[in-house]
Amino acid sequence: MIRLIGYFFGIGTTLALLAAAGVALYIGHVAKDLPDYEVLAKYEPPVTTRIHASDGALMAEYARERRLYLPIQAIPDRVKAAFLSAEDKNFYSHPGVDITGLGRAVITYVSGGPMQGGSTITQQVAKNFLLTNERSLERKVKEAILSFRIEQAYSKDRILELYLNEIFFGFNAYGVAGAALTYFDKSVNELTVAEAAYLASLPKGPANYNPFKHADRAIERRNWVIGQMVENGYVTPEEGAKAKAEPLGVAPRRSGSYLFAGEYFTEEVRRQIIARYGENALYEGGLSIRTTLDPKVQLIARKAMQNGLMKYDTLRGYRGPVKTIDVSGDWGVPLGAVKGLEDVPEWSLAVVLDSSASGLSIGLQPARQASGDIVKERVEGTVSKEDMGFAMRHVVDGKTVKAKSPADVLKPGDVIFVQKNDGSDNTYSLRQVPEVEGGLIAMDPHTGRVLAMVGGFSYSQSEFNRATQAMRQPGSSFKPIVYSAALDNGYTPASVIMDGPITIQSGNTTWTPKNYDGTVAGPATLRSGIEKSRNLMTVRLANDMGMKLVVEYAERFGVYDHLAPYLPMALGSGETTVMRMVSAYSIMANGGKSIKPSLIDRIQDRYGKTVFKQDERGCEGCNAPEWKNQPEPELVDNSEQVLDPMTAYQITSMMEGVVQRGTGATIGELGRHIAGKTGTTNDEKDAWFIGYTPNLVVGLYMGYDTPRGLGHGATGGGLAAPIFKDFMRVALDGTPNVDFKVPDGMNLIAINRKTGMRSSSGDAGTIIEAFKPGTGPADSYWVIGMGADGSNASGGALSPQANQAIQDGGGGLY
Repeated sequence: MIRLIGYFFGIGTTLALLAAAGVALYIGHVAKDLPDYEVLAKYEPPVTTRIHASDGALMAEYARERRLYLPIQAIPDRVKAAFLSAEDKNFYSHPGVDITGLGRAVITYVSGGPMQGGSTITQQVAKNFLLTNERSLERKVKEAILSFRIEQAYSKDRILELYLNEIFFGFNAYGVAGAALTYFDKSVNELTVAEAAYLASLPKGPANYNPFKHADRAIERRNWVIGQMVENGYVTPEEGAKAKAEPLGVAPRRSGSYLFAGEYFTEEVRRQIIARYGENALYEGGLSIRTTLDPKVQLIARKAMQNGLMKYDTLRGYRGPVKTIDVSGDWGVPLGAVKGLEDVPEWSLAVVLDSSASGLSIGLQPARQASGDIVKERVEGTVSKEDMGFAMRHVVDGKTVKAKSPADVLKPGDVIFVQKNDGSDNTYSLRQVPEVEGGLIAMDPHTGRVLAMVGGFSYSQSEFNRATQAMRQPGSSFKPIVYSAALDNGYTPASVIMDGPITIQSGNTTWTPKNYDGTVAGPATLRSGIEKSRNLMTVRLANDMGMKLVVEYAERFGVYDHLAPYLPMALGSGETTVMRMVSAYSIMANGGKSIKPSLIDRIQDRYGKTVFKQDERGCEGCNAPEWKNQPEPELVDNSEQVLDPMTAYQITSMMEGVVQRGTGATIGELGRHIAGKTGTTNDEKDAWFIGYTPNLVVGLYMGYDTPRGLGHGATGGGLAAPIFKDFMRVALDGTPNVDFKVPDGMNLIAINRKTGMRSSSGDAGTIIEAFKPGTGPADSYWVIGMGADGSNASGGALSPQANQAIQDGGGGLY
């Protein structure tokens, strides 16, 4: 009997050894092809790029996976406790594998059942980072082997850090920091016990615990996690009970742009980042981008531009509803499907429920829940006849028709835009998206930092940026470049030019320019030519000094890369952008120094290292180890001087005259030291105004995207200048009224504004003019562009075309 027992024991031992050898061989075979776990030391997951305004306000986020990487030290204990309780309560004590759980999974699989989970956090790290999601015994064995190796190579905290930053939570959120923002719009430090427990319940199956589709299931799972936290001693029973009683409280964070007034600016930054670093850097690199945008200035600019566009548009009548829907049943559903303007939050979409002689009864577009479902409650209101007065002139088949009643304009089912009246609960005013568009830039002239950018009425309606992408003729807003070239090359503000008819012959082509109003003023100073925007004087001046010089300055100022040397270009007939024109005016505002327009102040990588800084000025002594009564360090401005500072002051002074008594006189009502110039293009297709104080340059234009006339008499002074004025009134409020600095060495001399010759300061028609050293008023009366016999610049008698121009008038760049 003993021999028999020994025999079976020997057989059992042999079989056990063979089995062990087989397992060892299998494990050795599996382990041979395992991935290198050392890559975890260099782990750099895709991280969200964030764009901020100059004050730190979040403007936009870009990511393929919405993730913010947090070191384990930055993750609160209650958040870690929630995940440990939900996923692996023995994490800090096991060697990487839960032997009991693994054995149970293997037995179930061998018995013909499905491959079960039961993975530790370490195993999930091995699977998520190094293996596939294949459900097989071999993958489970690989996972276990890697888990043991990972535990030997890395600390528990490092493993938990990898796990909490990698896991998927649904809604394209990865990592606990990204999930906290996505679900609760909070940082992890702000999460409550209930919120942390809900996030910890999601990795098992985000779709199964969707807070909108499966709220009951989500609460049940969350409460289970809270119970585990109580059982494991992380929270007290009282805290647990309180947390279980809370609602889910999910408040999803919006994606894309956050600063609603800055969509055009944000998109321009996005394009620049892609051009500089590529798409992967933007959507995966975790860049932190600090922009130049000033949110307060941006809001002012947006409001001024939108109001100006609406004012012009409503004078042209009402063009009809957005669309028409069926209101015989539940009108909320079809109305909810109509796309509104997300970046014009003051407006709402509404449907006309009834129209009569007194006004409209309307239903407001229902709000949407975070799940996307339309709120069932319906909100109704009214629009009185007075609050839709502009629509009494409505456009039918391209013709304006006068209506007697709102019922003649809109009918039930028409979808319209409305805006709630101030101080009212349910009365609204009719609104219309303007057809006319425009672009505006506000810039710091000393640094080139773009403080505000308006690319059109609504980014939701059109993403085309008219401030940076629209190529338009600047018209007479280009004239200061011509006059700067003259002042930099021997002319003075008191130089007198003939404002009279001129005919330019070029080959077989004859060009006869005209002043906008068709009149001529005779001899006048350069200052008068700028203030009154005289085309004939500008053409004579450009002709006298040569277009080659005009081209040089136009390119030096950055208005054009290559300008054709033809005289009509002196009147601003070449196309450029608002951004370029504002940059050019900044040179005149800052004393003649070149600037590079910038939208980005600084870019940091995911580790906080600065990889780009716009300000390239040097600063010797800024990093002194200690203070030894040395003078304060100064930033060294290395900007190129592209215009004589004295010339810059002269042209600025002349453009102050535009605001005080010229084509931009409406702006003079602000009582500020402002220089600027109007611009109107051929057939009144575009209206411009660009102006500046010593510390702020603002430029804008209005016009249709497909250029067409804005209407007879629609000038830069009448359309664009009032928008500039509205902007400056608010933007400069509370700031000192700083005067432009006169450069040292300039001579201020009283002259006669008509003759340009020296005058006594008390005489009528006298103005104080700035002259460079060695220059001054002419000793004898001399008129540029007029011969001794009084002929025009081309020589000979006035041409028939010139005589006709004097008689007919009108037209031309202005």
